[in-house]
Amino acid sequence: MTTKIRARMKASPDVNGMMFLRAAGLSLALVLASCAYPRNWQTASTTFGGSSPVLRALPVDGSGPLYNGAASMNVPTHATTINDTARMLAGMDADGYDQLSGIRNSAAWQTHRQRLDVMWSTHESLHRGPIQSWAGGEIGDAQRSSTLFYPFSGPDFLFASAFFPSAETYILCGLEGADPMPQLGGLSAPEVENGLARLRTTLSTSMQFSYFITTDMRKDLQATRFRGVLPVLMVFLARTGHTIDSVDTVRLDGSGNVTMAGSSGNTGLMIRARSGWGAQKRIFYFRQDLSNGGLSGSFLRFVQSFGRVPAFTKSASYLMHDGGFSRIRDFMLRNASVIVQDPSGIPYADFGRYGWSLWLYGNYQGTLEVFKGCQQPDLMQAYQSGRHPVKPLDFGIGYLFQPSTTCLMVARPR
Repeated sequence: MTTKIRARMKASPDVNGMMFLRAAGLSLALVLASCAYPRNWQTASTTFGGSSPVLRALPVDGSGPLYNGAASMNVPTHATTINDTARMLAGMDADGYDQLSGIRNSAAWQTHRQRLDVMWSTHESLHRGPIQSWAGGEIGDAQRSSTLFYPFSGPDFLFASAFFPSAETYILCGLEGADPMPQLGGLSAPEVENGLARLRTTLSTSMQFSYFITTDMRKDLQATRFRGVLPVLMVFLARTGHTIDSVDTVRLDGSGNVTMAGSSGNTGLMIRARSGWGAQKRIFYFRQDLSNGGLSGSFLRFVQSFGRVPAFTKSASYLMHDGGFSRIRDFMLRNASVIVQDPSGIPYADFGRYGWSLWLYGNYQGTLEVFKGCQQPDLMQAYQSGRHPVKPLDFGIGYLFQPSTTCLMVARPR
């Protein structure tokens, strides 16, 4: 990976602007996303990404024990308990018997709930509502796909579900780890307070600005007992009305098949859940380096096993503008059925080289100063020339989170 790429990955996008917004006291907002499931989850065995049956299914009523991988993550051994844990982290009351009343009765958790309520309400009005309205009208064909591939996502399940709420399977990936949860009963009051505060910090950036600041997120996610991406994903699920049935550690074999993983060999998570209207869903998260030198063939084979599916990316640090990420860029252009992205994803020029049709939204006027080497004058000219259909947006997305300067691209192969 080049020095230029490393610098871009470490940079905090629009830090001065963010500090100004925080100083101005603007409300931070949380958008929370649904997660996805296999169609045949009620059968005795399930096949993911290949022909080998793996991962025994959970009983339909959610009362049975979780998979063996649950133990390595320190998640509870029954679905009702893990779902209660997710709701506690999300600042929500228990759905039934309160098994975490000791934490919920604390002043730290009451503060946590109040602040997340405000963040969620604000985000619904700024992002989730407008995005769902736009997506239903503009990418309805892509929404009918059962699977979504979201590279460079980290734990950003919230926007995945806002754009693609009907997907059954979500494939997310990032460099953040899938660390075990702590034993909640063994945490001290200061550990709980510090953990909840750091979790809010991680969530707030994504809620308000629609992206994570990678270096800050990694620091926050490792600084407390609530480590890794799992607490973030659990919050997103709970706040969007999902019931979590199981969490498992998984890995991919050489052929791209999902297999169980315990405390060793864990490269990812699989979360099974049900939406508020009962739709069965699953979310895969893999710790995966997408650079040319780090991208694993088994991961690409896993994604390919779902067929041609929509790809979504935003706030991707313009990494695919660099030759060091050409493999994942070309993979998306060769395999995706639709690509929905902001300008930090695949360069505008590459869509023309691969013969894709484009629809443009918003008003692209260039990118942030921190990414000044990735300006796209050809994209700016495309907006002005009428070469592609252009429509307005009433919400911001990605680094260009102001609606007046935001940009969204929808590409379909001809």
